[in-house]
Amino acid sequence: MLSNLLIVLANIIDAVLTIYYWLIIVNALLSWVNPDPYNPAVRFLNRVTEPVLAPVRRVLPLGTGYGIDLSPLIAIFAIYAIKALIVGALLKLAARLALS
Repeated sequence: MLSNLLIVLANIIDAVLTIYYWLIIVNALLSWVNPDPYNPAVRFLNRVTEPVLAPVRRVLPLGTGYGIDLSPLIAIFAIYAIKALIVGALLKLAARLALS
């Protein structure tokens, strides 16, 4: 029973991180076309992604001086690392619990 719960939890975390990954990508692509900042979709994307992207911009001086913001790339790498560590660990733990 606990192993099934861990599998469900791992799948939910994986789905949430995948959705967030795509939100970051869409936000980065939209930044190339200079969208209307008052558009509700653009405001939503900025409101959802800025809590992760803003600290990355503050900590790492990724501005190359050419207007390229590499913080979405760093955030995507972090998402992949979190998925590998947390989701992988939960699935391994679930498999171990299922065998015992």
